[in-house]
Amino acid sequence: MSVNNKIAPAVPAASAELKCTYKSGDSDVTLSPGTVKKYLVSGRAELVSAQEVVMFINLCKYQQLNPFLREAYLIKYSESEPAQMVVGKAAFEARADRNESYQGYKAGIVVLKPGDVIEYRQGTLVLPNEQLVGGWCDVYVSKYKEPVHASVSLSEYNTGKSIWKTKPGTMIRKVAKCQALREAFPNAYAGLYAAAEMGIADEALPTEPVQETSEAVVVQPEAVHKKPAEPAEPTEPIEVEVEELDGSNFLI
Repeated sequence: MSVNNKIAPAVPAASAELKCTYKSGDSDVTLSPGTVKKYLVSGRAELVSAQEVVMFINLCKYQQLNPFLREAYLIKYSESEPAQMVVGKAAFEARADRNESYQGYKAGIVVLKPGDVIEYRQGTLVLPNEQLVGGWCDVYVSKYKEPVHASVSLSEYNTGKSIWKTKPGTMIRKVAKCQALREAFPNAYAGLYAAAEMGIADEALPTEPVQETSEAVVVQPEAVHKKPAEPAEPTEPIEVEVEELDGSNFLI
């Protein structure tokens, strides 16, 4: 008796991780949840949720940001707080420069002088007898007669920690500038926030670019000359002939 027994190829395990590819400038950027969590999270990647990763990928795609060039950051240090998605300072400013309507800006701080006098001052100089109370920025746009103005209060953003403690004038000026740019070009900055607006100093963010090819398989030197392992499962159906010997015993 001859029996044809066909063994079907093994069912693939899990399908490959979904990836998102989009254009950022002249480059093609490919992001996947695994890539983001492994290479692009500042802080504790194990605390970032799947939803936060997906939101970060979609933000980068929609705004055509390249996180490998440190144009965008996904930051999380505490399980009790949501992840922060911020744009690098260079990318924030470059977006304004690329707009044909952009004609520059002026920015500075707001100080309270003796006699309860408020002064809007360019730069970040605060005298010993003055109190820093805020920041301001004027963005000039060709289609508007007046500059787009933003004033922000120091008390709303000052964390009292890190660089906010040592350079509050510099930080609040940055916040005012970001807000003015967002109001001047709402479509270009939709959903984008700079590090200063989130209470984070630009100096605290990593600056080195991340290699997009970092997920490639790295072959160890000692394994170069090893023979590849045989496939664990057959890739083609196999016919097995079963021959009857004595009516009760079978040899396969």
